[in-house]
Amino acid sequence: MESYSEIKAHELAGQIKSGEITAEEVAKNMLDRIEEKNSTINAYITVQPELVIEEARAVDKKINNGLPTGELAGVPVAIKDAICTKNLETTCGSKILEGFIPPYDASVITRLREADAVILGKTNMDQFGMGSSNENSAFDICRNPLDITRVTGGSSGGSAAALSSKMAMLALGEDTGGSIRQPASFCGIVGLKPTYGRVSRYGVIAYGSSLDQVGPMAGNVEDCAHLLSVIAGHDPLDTTSSLKKVSDYQLSLRRGIKGVRIGVPEEYLTTGLDVVVKDSIVRGIERLETLGADITSVRLPHTEYAIATYYILVTAEASSNLARYDGVKYGARGKDYSNPKNENMLRIASKEEKLGYDRLNDMYKLTRSEGFGTEVKRRIMLGTYVLSAGYYEAYYDKAQRVRTLIKEDFDKAFEQVDLLVAPTTPTPAFEIGEKTDDPLKMYLSDVYTVPINLAGLPAISIPSGLSPEGMPIGLQIIGPHFGEELILQTAYAFEEATQI
Repeated sequence: MESYSEIKAHELAGQIKSGEITAEEVAKNMLDRIEEKNSTINAYITVQPELVIEEARAVDKKINNGLPTGELAGVPVAIKDAICTKNLETTCGSKILEGFIPPYDASVITRLREADAVILGKTNMDQFGMGSSNENSAFDICRNPLDITRVTGGSSGGSAAALSSKMAMLALGEDTGGSIRQPASFCGIVGLKPTYGRVSRYGVIAYGSSLDQVGPMAGNVEDCAHLLSVIAGHDPLDTTSSLKKVSDYQLSLRRGIKGVRIGVPEEYLTTGLDVVVKDSIVRGIERLETLGADITSVRLPHTEYAIATYYILVTAEASSNLARYDGVKYGARGKDYSNPKNENMLRIASKEEKLGYDRLNDMYKLTRSEGFGTEVKRRIMLGTYVLSAGYYEAYYDKAQRVRTLIKEDFDKAFEQVDLLVAPTTPTPAFEIGEKTDDPLKMYLSDVYTVPINLAGLPAISIPSGLSPEGMPIGLQIIGPHFGEELILQTAYAFEEATQI
């Protein structure tokens, strides 16, 4: 089936504005592709075609009436299901939020609507962002469009798969420890995790609040830059949102990279890295040097502690953030406790009314047992343990100190270089089921992405080559805080010089 997704998103917006094609035509084409492909790939959890057409027609009406339109006029965008969308179900990939329809839009969705983008639907993901393969979704596995026996990566696997299969032109993901970059690498698309605070988190369902960051995903670097320009910037609704001015990311793309100082962390090209990935990354580094970059080796000595540090801190934050899912306020409730007229289950009784207290606790247990998946339960328990009396200083406090050391490693490296390059993942996309029985092996899939989140840095994954089986390999470009402009500039130069 012919698809408008072969056109770059910013070019498509121009064609829609000029009247060459209509937003409704594009929307219908995309919905046809979703109907054709999604049953196999399972990239989308929720699509409401009537809402998609309604939004597209609204854009066409503005154009026909000569009204000004936004820079993404009529462009279809897929949204990770961790991001709240008004009047459109938002589950975060979990049964505990099945049926939850937010009464408001997240700030990034508001900005997309102001830019006249068309929201296609909500994409599949590991429950609450907890996973590296999209095998932890409560709504079945999302499959890699390039080989349906392999994973998409996680947790933004649905967004990556939607782009890779041409079921969207742009997508939003959310990255806590690699959840944009790892799926981008596995599915052969472009994904950028911005600096912490660059993009608003208001309306994003929290997993690890000091780590979570929404970011753009696209089929090419230019569209990724375009989408970042739309969603980036200060938001008074998010207390962690930066006041720093947003650069014109598209303007600097074609400046080239002659004289850009790029560091290669020694710790990222050692034991555990698949030889196929290493060869591709080494060739990519040589290509950057050919383009005029100055390549040097750097050290990030505390890298080996990043995974342990991350899984202490992120599970601690998760145990706090997910405590709100109790069957009382919103979301699903345990089936045996679904009658709102039963007063016993809704009140904390006095000591004399032991029955009411027991029923309330039983409701909590049943709701969370039925609603949370295995990996979510595992991480909540780990997080509760590291925060508990007697273990807080031994684990959580120590992990916060190591996090500071990891950040300082990057700070020192960026005194010597402008950017860092590294693999995005240690292997290409692995087979479905290959790592599900070994959580530690699965966690190591994020070994090259987690340190960036701990330090709050921006990084992008772009395709750098293919494995012998034809699976994509991602090159990761890492910048200092608010270094997105140079990251995108370098990624664009690399993309233009790379044939895959």
